[in-house]
Amino acid sequence: MKRVIVILLLLAFGVWAWKLGPGFFKEKAKAPSKRPAPAIAVEVEKIVKGPISLRRTFSGALEAGEKFVVAPKVSGRVEYLAVDIGDQVQQGQLVARLDHAEFLQAVTQAEADLAVALANQTQAESSLAIAGRELRRIETLRNRGVSSESQLDAAQSKQMSARAGAAIARAQVTRAKAALETARIRLGYTDVTADWSGTDPVRVVAENFVAEGDTVSANSPLVSIVDLSPLTCVIFVTETDYGRLETGQRAELTTDAFAGRTFTGQVCRIAPVFREATRQARVELTVDNPENTLKPGMFIRASLVLASVPDAVIVPENALSRRNGQTGVFLIKEADFSVTWVPVTPGIRDAGKIQVSGLDPGGRVVTLGQQMLDNGSKITIPEQGAVE
Repeated sequence: MKRVIVILLLLAFGVWAWKLGPGFFKEKAKAPSKRPAPAIAVEVEKIVKGPISLRRTFSGALEAGEKFVVAPKVSGRVEYLAVDIGDQVQQGQLVARLDHAEFLQAVTQAEADLAVALANQTQAESSLAIAGRELRRIETLRNRGVSSESQLDAAQSKQMSARAGAAIARAQVTRAKAALETARIRLGYTDVTADWSGTDPVRVVAENFVAEGDTVSANSPLVSIVDLSPLTCVIFVTETDYGRLETGQRAELTTDAFAGRTFTGQVCRIAPVFREATRQARVELTVDNPENTLKPGMFIRASLVLASVPDAVIVPENALSRRNGQTGVFLIKEADFSVTWVPVTPGIRDAGKIQVSGLDPGGRVVTLGQQMLDNGSKITIPEQGAVE
């Protein structure tokens, strides 16, 4: 009897445990955790207000402000070369001299031809004078009835012929003078000089194409001469920056050849067309080079300020993050050390800073650790300690 009672008690206890056990554990599983989420360590910086500029740096190359090639107008052998690469040249200075023996002979020949023409002119003028006196004598005799009509006609014809001869002689003198002048000019061409239209008195020899003894033809280059101050810096800009460029804008230029030095220039020409292959436009800057430090052909970096805002709201560029397709920042709520997600509109970027709209200066934003945050997350700033 006792065994039956024990078995019934065990069965009743099993039924009771079976009914209460699952419900008890389900309730335990459903009970929320009372432990708060840990604060996330972040770095922050203040929102400030001040000036910011849109600065762009373009790569380019230097070109000579003025460059021309000195070439002879006549052919000949280079007898003397007066300059070499790097030499300074004054305006009108002798650069080279060609062998001029042939041209000198041509001048002598032209002088002789002029002398002959002058002699012929003298003879023709004398013949004209004689023919004139003879015509007047025949006319006098004719008036007296002594000479015949045929004699008068012959005298008039002779005078006309003498007048024509005198005119031809004068024309021959004019032609001989012109030929002599041409010969003298061509002789002068054997002295090749450096002449340019600018007001700068001195330029520099950039290249030398011949040596003494070489035979050159007319218009063959002898040397090239450049103006080193000012120089021209050529850069190419895309459509994004093109609309912000204006002539007169200042630029700061640097080059690896003179590390640590900054040179100044300004935009002087902006091409009105874009190159189809690159979709870029050519822009030229005038670069001051009073000491001739910079040289044509150098690689250059030109930095220009394309836009500026004097009183912009500025945050560090690394404060920006993306949430749900929007750009924004996590703004610190100083009261409880939590963060609020605030969408912003980015503006000018410069040297790790960025202009934004939608924030007030004076607050602080998260600059490191945003990937761990959500709207309302608790934070800790290491230098200030954690806030629970």
